[in-house]
Amino acid sequence: MNESTAQHAQPGDKKPVNPKWKWAKRILTLFFFIMVPALLFMLVKNLDWQDVKKALQSYEASTLLLAVGICAASYAAYSCFDVLGRYYTKHKLPATQIVPVVFVCYAFNLNLSAWVGGIALRYRLYSRLGLDVPTITKVFTFSMITNWLGYMLLAGVVFSSRLLDLPESWSIGATSLQIIGFVLLLVAGGYLLACAFSKRRIWHIRNQTLTLPSVRLALIQAGLGALNWSLMALLIHTLLPDEAFYPAVLGVLLISSIAGVVTHIPAGLGVLEAVFIALLQHQMSKSDLLAALIGYRAIYFLLPLAIACVVYLVLEKRAKKLRNESGANQGPEQSTSVA
Repeated sequence: MNESTAQHAQPGDKKPVNPKWKWAKRILTLFFFIMVPALLFMLVKNLDWQDVKKALQSYEASTLLLAVGICAASYAAYSCFDVLGRYYTKHKLPATQIVPVVFVCYAFNLNLSAWVGGIALRYRLYSRLGLDVPTITKVFTFSMITNWLGYMLLAGVVFSSRLLDLPESWSIGATSLQIIGFVLLLVAGGYLLACAFSKRRIWHIRNQTLTLPSVRLALIQAGLGALNWSLMALLIHTLLPDEAFYPAVLGVLLISSIAGVVTHIPAGLGVLEAVFIALLQHQMSKSDLLAALIGYRAIYFLLPLAIACVVYLVLEKRAKKLRNESGANQGPEQSTSVA
């Protein structure tokens, strides 16, 4: 029996499963069997595959291989968010089980929205590996903080330093963006200072308990979060012409990501392109921008999603096998306690 399953189903443990959680798992199962295929169909239907093909054919093989390598590094960095969350929550799942789960969740999150990949799928897969709901919530919260802490630090530096050359017509203006940058640095710095010096380590926010990590763990959070965003921008920069200024590409990506979150459009279809064209068309041609962004979507969104669908089926099959084995070992009275 798997170690992570055993920790929640020791012999003689007859603790009943919360009925609400049993119903929640049934609803999640129904959701994935109905909604996920529907969302995938809509995503595929809305893509112009001819444009994707033309964009990819316009690049040399070495450029595409480099872009795929950067994509793999970014997904590895993001997967480390939850590996770091293992040390934060002190649960016992090994990294070999965590990384495939996070990879699948991240790919689904990017393409089908955070509700599918970031929340529902994460709870489903982790619960089937034996983690309880409070622990999953803590890992998810820790991962979100890691992501947005890295975002705030990078955006703060880029915006406050005026590394992004905005077109004259852009309404927010360079000064306003610079002020936003300073605010982001203050928020990120406040979190790091709280982790270092706060005597109150436990905070209660909307019925959720947040325990401040050590300053060492918080600094690793900041580094991992910033690394992931930097790699995403590097992938786009690799596909753009040589004259593209990396800090500007990073700044536009950070702005477009917020626009995508606000609009709630799965995969940010159209939002990413609109922001990049609006902010960089005075520096390079629209055709170069569109080719790079289409290539970015194909490599960073679609390729991992195709792999994630296969990995997800493997994870479901493995979880079913673990449940069957634990049920056979425990007997009918105890098998219901396994996620």
